[in-house]
Amino acid sequence: MNKVNPFLYQNIDNSNHWIISEIILNQCKQYPNKKIIQFVDGPEWSFDDLKNIAFEKAKILRDLSIKQGDTVTVMVDDPIDFIPYWVASSFLGVMFVALNTALKGSVLYHQIRLANSNVIIVSDVYYEDVVQLVQEKKIKIKAFNCSELKPTGMILEKDVYHGKISDEVCTMFTSGTSGPSKGVLMPNAHCVLFAVGTIENYKLNHNHIFYISLPLFHANGLFMQLLACIMVGSKAIIKSRFSASNWLNDIKKYNVTHTNMLGAIAAFITAQPPSENDKDHDLILIGSAPLPSEPERVFRDRFGVKDVLPLYGMTEVNIPLYGLINEKGDGKCGKLYHKYFEVEIRDPENDEPIKDGEVGEIVVRPKQPFGFMSGYMGMPEKTIETWRNFWFHTGDAGFKDSSGSFTFVDRIKDCIRRRGENISSYEVEQAFLEIPNITEAAAYAIPAKGGEGMEDEVMVALMKNDNKSIDYNDLLNQAKKNLARFAIPKYIRIMEDFPKTQTGKIQKNKLREDGVTVDTWQNKNI
Repeated sequence: MNKVNPFLYQNIDNSNHWIISEIILNQCKQYPNKKIIQFVDGPEWSFDDLKNIAFEKAKILRDLSIKQGDTVTVMVDDPIDFIPYWVASSFLGVMFVALNTALKGSVLYHQIRLANSNVIIVSDVYYEDVVQLVQEKKIKIKAFNCSELKPTGMILEKDVYHGKISDEVCTMFTSGTSGPSKGVLMPNAHCVLFAVGTIENYKLNHNHIFYISLPLFHANGLFMQLLACIMVGSKAIIKSRFSASNWLNDIKKYNVTHTNMLGAIAAFITAQPPSENDKDHDLILIGSAPLPSEPERVFRDRFGVKDVLPLYGMTEVNIPLYGLINEKGDGKCGKLYHKYFEVEIRDPENDEPIKDGEVGEIVVRPKQPFGFMSGYMGMPEKTIETWRNFWFHTGDAGFKDSSGSFTFVDRIKDCIRRRGENISSYEVEQAFLEIPNITEAAAYAIPAKGGEGMEDEVMVALMKNDNKSIDYNDLLNQAKKNLARFAIPKYIRIMEDFPKTQTGKIQKNKLREDGVTVDTWQNKNI
């Protein structure tokens, strides 16, 4: 760790002090005038600004009768509001539940119900829909319009709850695979370890400027990037919604040195028309999920970015694999972050370790106490299912070579990756099964054109109980009521029968092998 950094969090090497409220309050007290957050085309905040605004939001929560140990759900897309409510929740010792603002219908209901919060704070644009859902489903929660909540003062510094590293301070939902989405219970140390990993593996310091294009309701955006900036004194550049066409302009305008991205973001950026000024910027490092060789080459050659670092992780397990600075990723996940993690490749049939070079399931466990999730909210059976034989089973297939580099191969679990989001096949299927006359549904991934190895398109195969002709647009519009925009299928296929196992389970592998058939309907609006 770079100890010459004057803004480095003083207790970063002492994991007993990996407590979000303690970290943020310490940085605000030590360096009140340090500029730490710049909103794209918006205001700039110092540490003192962040503290004062968070103290105001904490007073709002107090006025709503929120106290230590309670839970607050936030469905807010403007980071100017999202960030202070997150900090305020940590100051009060309140569980912060961050919802994807694209959710609606049955999926949104499932997550609100599971969170079991006292209140939900919602952006204007989603407020009426949330209120209607709460009333229809008779959910015992009070919904508040974010813009109508005005501060009546501030809490005092003495009111800040410091807590323990084991305290569950945040819940983020990750896609279900064979079932509904799951709420990941994240202790203090788990959240902070995301940031520590960034600082150590990126060699991040106070002279760097970090562009955050990923949503703050993702662990990557909130902890791996924003919290890392707070802990090391790097300025965070925050954009509310990613724009591929404006990405390079933002990078140049704010003298950005570091950023993270996912497969979809990388694909959208590299698809932009080249310009003679593509290398005219200060960007030196991009952290990303493993990229195919061509996009990685484009970032290195066309944009002149020296380090394109592959990463591997999950909300549940943190980031146990990082690429190395000055080394090409070449589609690999990186090497073990051995200071805090153990990773093995195991046979998915018998859970035994297998030889280097052989493909198996990636399993992970932490060395840092409370460096993983503490479980799935309200789903103990799912926690037990993934955490067995003292290892967390990721459901991802991969292998390790003799040099210690890991490579991701495929998903063992039946999950779909699109637009940087994990999509539950179960939730897509349920949206169609609510439509009259639809009797069976199977949702699965189809490789996106030009995005092989990075992104999927959503395919749903359906069976129905009548012989009436299909209005595909009407069918899709009915399903949309319960689907986020990124989960809307590109392809729909009506079938008379599904391939099934002897036990009646749909064989999605055979459906995937069929690909896009001549009788497949394509959604032209995607």
